[in-house]
Amino acid sequence: MKKPVFVCTGFLDSGKTTLIRETLMEQEWMEKGRTLLILCEEGEVSYPEAYKKEKEITLVRVRDFSELTPEMLKKWDRKQEPVQVILEFNGMWSLKNLTAVPFPENWELQGVYSTVNGQTLQLYLDNMRNLLMEQLLLSDLVVVNRCGKEVNRSGFRRAVRIQNPATQVIFEDLDGKIIQETKEDLPYRTDGSRIVVEDDDFGIWYADAYDHPERYQDKEIEFTAQSFRTERMAEGIFAPVRKIMTCCAADVRFYGYPCRYDRKVSIKNGKWVRVRVRYDFQPTGEGGQYQPILHLLQIKPARKPEQEVVYLG
Repeated sequence: MKKPVFVCTGFLDSGKTTLIRETLMEQEWMEKGRTLLILCEEGEVSYPEAYKKEKEITLVRVRDFSELTPEMLKKWDRKQEPVQVILEFNGMWSLKNLTAVPFPENWELQGVYSTVNGQTLQLYLDNMRNLLMEQLLLSDLVVVNRCGKEVNRSGFRRAVRIQNPATQVIFEDLDGKIIQETKEDLPYRTDGSRIVVEDDDFGIWYADAYDHPERYQDKEIEFTAQSFRTERMAEGIFAPVRKIMTCCAADVRFYGYPCRYDRKVSIKNGKWVRVRVRYDFQPTGEGGQYQPILHLLQIKPARKPEQEVVYLG
């Protein structure tokens, strides 16, 4: 059987050790037996000897990324014979470089978890945005702890989910309690049968329409976008899209959902249009996954918005 590997990453004092001790190690699905803990950074919270003995943890320390070689990982595996591996990764190292390191054949990556200190979040977004976003976009779970009222939760969630919809983002308040997301965080109302999305809010709608399809099911959505289609699309399908920047100028891309029409679509690519659509959440036919599908009700020419690129966060 493959040995599960869990990677916890984040900047210094972001709560990695606390996440491992209080959450990961307490899960029922963690195997009974020796856990190999590869510690790449030591913060204020540690692993006392009594705790390691109780949890059957063998700890090895890594001072530099160059030590994480395939040969060293195999050596630790042979010597310690763990049933599972936890890698507490240094947030200042590239997570992409770690994913490029070949694990032993009997190891299998089960999850990447990121921790973020809400009190220093904006500081890192302003000064090390690319490095921070690299961690988050490769993570299965992102936990933003110590969140005060100043944290832009909805903007940050959108910035992460827009590129990696499968990522789960959790916010905790100053007392460590999970902050539940509500529709009141949105800049538009969803309680009616028709929703008008303003030009600057397209990115918000795009992310929320995937995360919370129940808010939009069978409702009419109206917004301005650019027409887009490829030769592979059927005659009655196109996509109303907008340029969205998630973390930096290099990440500007077109985003939008497929839109079905009852006749051939003859609109040229790149034309600005105002559309009114009916929202549906349907299976894609690939592994039982679902995605939003739009049904065109009305389309007409429109002016280009003042801001062609939608900024998130």
